[in-house]
Amino acid sequence: MKKRTEKRMMSLLLEFLKDSKRSDRELAKVLGVSQPTITRMRQRLVKEGLIKEFTVIPDFAKMGYEIMAISCFKSKVNEESVEKAIKVTMGKPNIIFASSGYGMGKNGVIISLHKNYTDFSKFLRDLRLESGDDLRNYDTMLISLKEKAVKPLSLKYLAELEET
Repeated sequence: MKKRTEKRMMSLLLEFLKDSKRSDRELAKVLGVSQPTITRMRQRLVKEGLIKEFTVIPDFAKMGYEIMAISCFKSKVNEESVEKAIKVTMGKPNIIFASSGYGMGKNGVIISLHKNYTDFSKFLRDLRLESGDDLRNYDTMLISLKEKAVKPLSLKYLAELEET
């Protein structure tokens, strides 16, 4: 019984990856269970931390962002520098992802959105000033959000991968 429930939970999670705005009624039809069952399963997925938040992936260009920057860097790693990095990062709402990482001689990554190149330049200048000598060896790839992406940002691809 437990294995069947876990399989249904995973199926519901995959359906949310495809389109999280669908109603419980529609999801119940797709999965062949009752609407209250879907509601309970969704609540359990959230409670157990499998779903962190329900959100949308907007068209960033239509929101006025021209650039996505993926930046890799080398930084000091000690308690004080990590606390400082968290404070600096959390103070910049245009940073949509930041984490430690490893490769190419770097140990951190930031993904950020910018209205234009001037906005990005100011962001980078302020980031370097606020980070001081903790941030070294900073490299960035700039992505034009106005150009057509070969594969647009979406989590639905994960659902397709899991279903195969």
